[in-house]
Amino acid sequence: MKTKLLSVIALSIPLGLFAQQEEKELDVRYNQYGVEVSRQKLQAEARDGILVFESKNQDYKLWFDTRAQLDAAAFWGVKDGYDEIGNGARVRRARFAIKVQVTPSWYGEVDVNFANGNFELKDAIVGFTGLNRWTFRGGNFKEGFSMESTTSSRYLALMERPMVVSAFAPSRHLGVEAEYAYGQWRSTFGVFLQEVEDSETATNVDDNNKDFGRNQGYSYTYKINYMPQNAARTMGLHFGAAISYRTPKTDASTSNYGTSRFDSRSGTSINRKKYIDTDRIKDVSHDLLYGFELAGYKKGFRFQSEFIGNKTKVKSYTDEDNRRDKHFKGWYAYAGYMLFGGQQRYNNLEGEFTQPDRGRKWGDLELLFRYDYLNLNSQNIMGGSGENYTVGLNYWVNNNVKFVLNYQYTNNDRYANGRGRINVGHDADGNPTADYKKMVGSAGVSYHMLALRMEINF
Repeated sequence: MKTKLLSVIALSIPLGLFAQQEEKELDVRYNQYGVEVSRQKLQAEARDGILVFESKNQDYKLWFDTRAQLDAAAFWGVKDGYDEIGNGARVRRARFAIKVQVTPSWYGEVDVNFANGNFELKDAIVGFTGLNRWTFRGGNFKEGFSMESTTSSRYLALMERPMVVSAFAPSRHLGVEAEYAYGQWRSTFGVFLQEVEDSETATNVDDNNKDFGRNQGYSYTYKINYMPQNAARTMGLHFGAAISYRTPKTDASTSNYGTSRFDSRSGTSINRKKYIDTDRIKDVSHDLLYGFELAGYKKGFRFQSEFIGNKTKVKSYTDEDNRRDKHFKGWYAYAGYMLFGGQQRYNNLEGEFTQPDRGRKWGDLELLFRYDYLNLNSQNIMGGSGENYTVGLNYWVNNNVKFVLNYQYTNNDRYANGRGRINVGHDADGNPTADYKKMVGSAGVSYHMLALRMEINF
């Protein structure tokens, strides 16, 4: 009897081990490349309307970032002799992004735009935060130059960014950037190449490389922020300064390589006219951008302002009038107030304003006023100058829905005709023609605008 019992025990041990091994093998998973992978169970949550998948230990997190902005605008008051501005509507943004924290130190993001049927790559980022106080990122993303430029479009104070930001502040470029943040200080430094946006930009880069062997060009961009009272939640100040050295890039067409161009639309994307426009400035050595920021908030009140200037260094020896450096500049200032007890919020990590705290269950209204000015007249480049007076009303419904109503009056100078150079309208000997004399003797384009935006973020 004992012998039989020992035999059963002896047989059961390997069978048990085999069962455990079989159960372990059934628990193993492989990816599509045949490599064994680790596994974590994820919890799904809707966080302020954003779908988030996160592991229990919070080492891994994946979420979606989607937004739609629908705009409509009407224009009136254009003087006789100037082209009318067509009223209309358009999908301003239709964005879809996937963001992931694959480990506590590594972050990734892909963000695209499908507005009006056109595909654009926005962000493609690899980020590392494994060193204390340091963040490193590489890929295609916004350069850290302007407070208004880096503010997410979902949290813009008014429908469009000011003219000076649209004209000068560098947006997304392929590059690498290091950020250091400690207490009340934050600084960034990046090295950037060309734009990576759509098929046209990619074709320009390829053609410049293939046909002419041109280098892509480069930019060095540095910014520093000082944020006193950054530990307070109901009040704070923001000071900033930035500089960017920029050489011509190959994202321009082959015929426009070695040029710079600055221009801006005014107040809405529906009016496609660019009255203020330098046109192509030839034989450019480099551009030097510089900017200063001042902002602050207390409870429901906030203000923000920036001055941005640019010096374009020209290396031409064939055009006497084109040898001198070009100096362009502009600035803006706005103020806003939450009417029903809401609290303004400032993001210390990014150095910019973010979603406010609403004062009522049904939401809150924010009333804003902005003045912005841009001057692209310098030497023989008369790109025009102009100013906007804008009144805005934001209805922050909840964490996801927002309505924006803007009234704007635009006033441009006589050179703001979208042509760029003052010598347009001169004869072969350089003498002004009758058409040119008529142009500079008249007032610039001025008009009124009323625009509405419906927005949802999820």
